[in-house]
Amino acid sequence: MKIIGGLVFHEGRGFIKETLYTEGGRFSLSTSEDTILDAENCYVIPGLVDIHFHGCAGHDFSDASPDGLPAIAAYQLSQGVTSICPASMTLSPETLQNICKCARDFSQESSTNGSRLVGVNLEGPFISNAKRGAQNPDYIRQADFTLLEQLQECAGGLVKLVTLAPETPGAIDFIRQVKQSELRDISISIGHTQSDYDTAKKAFACGADHVTHLFNAMPAFTHRAPGVIGAAFDSPDCFVEIICDGIHIAPSAIRAAFAMFGSERVVLISDSMRATGLSDGNYTLGGLNVQVNGKHATLEDGTLAGSVTNLLECMRCAVSMGISLENAVQCATITPARAIHIDNDYGSLEAGKAADFLLLDKNLTLVDVFKDGEKVDR
Repeated sequence: MKIIGGLVFHEGRGFIKETLYTEGGRFSLSTSEDTILDAENCYVIPGLVDIHFHGCAGHDFSDASPDGLPAIAAYQLSQGVTSICPASMTLSPETLQNICKCARDFSQESSTNGSRLVGVNLEGPFISNAKRGAQNPDYIRQADFTLLEQLQECAGGLVKLVTLAPETPGAIDFIRQVKQSELRDISISIGHTQSDYDTAKKAFACGADHVTHLFNAMPAFTHRAPGVIGAAFDSPDCFVEIICDGIHIAPSAIRAAFAMFGSERVVLISDSMRATGLSDGNYTLGGLNVQVNGKHATLEDGTLAGSVTNLLECMRCAVSMGISLENAVQCATITPARAIHIDNDYGSLEAGKAADFLLLDKNLTLVDVFKDGEKVDR
């Protein structure tokens, strides 16, 4: 395919009007294919990569349902998210094993009707009860290397992230053990935590390299107690997630996070739950009751329970808050791909990578979605 007339995204260079080529489902330097796509008056950006969300379209990843994942993937692809790494919740080991097996089975299917599943994000159960947020306290447990081994085996190697509260007993030793084992490629993410600066900094020094939804479910950043946020800032190899739905974090804090960490380290996530794409009403998240009203999804006590926003909407929201389009695109594509080590194949428009791309008009409305060089029927 030859894609002509569009403003093509380049990391660090912005948007350049040039011709883009695909061949056999991959980006290429030239093409023998006859198809020409006119992208005049459109931005051409990589397919989005969401590495932290729970569900959408009435389904939750934690349902471990063979019918649920295809519906989740179909919705995500229709919204421009071509690669997904859905998140589990704090649940029983048996349930987590079933979730991982379901993900493994789905990833092995050759369906072209949905986003590709590129990983599993274990958001729990190794978290702090005091900062559990919308997680079930009955299943919180101390960090357990054997359980992580079992879950990775069930997932067929798909586990990419695991959230950890580093102040909990055995957590620092767990990080060391993971990083000295065959599980070393799993990113350990600090989150749902009461950790102070020193403990978090030690966790990063031992191998943690990610923060679960920065600002949310952790101590505030203050001038005498910088906490996890300060420790992450002082750890240059650490990625930080941001839920940019207009609800979880104030616009000024979004701008501050980008100023602190830069688009090379900020990962936009949706953290969406099953009500995403549906109407207001009563839903569940991790077995807990959730009330959805507009953009707010809350537990009965008012605790925020994920978002009802997809990643494309989060990207647009970031732009509306003053983040440049170039930076917002980077943080929804190549940066999350790097965070979970899939950037050799996904996240940018470079030759050799999967030909996943979107056309957006000048108002950032989604015009078309392409996965593996094929137009998606939305």
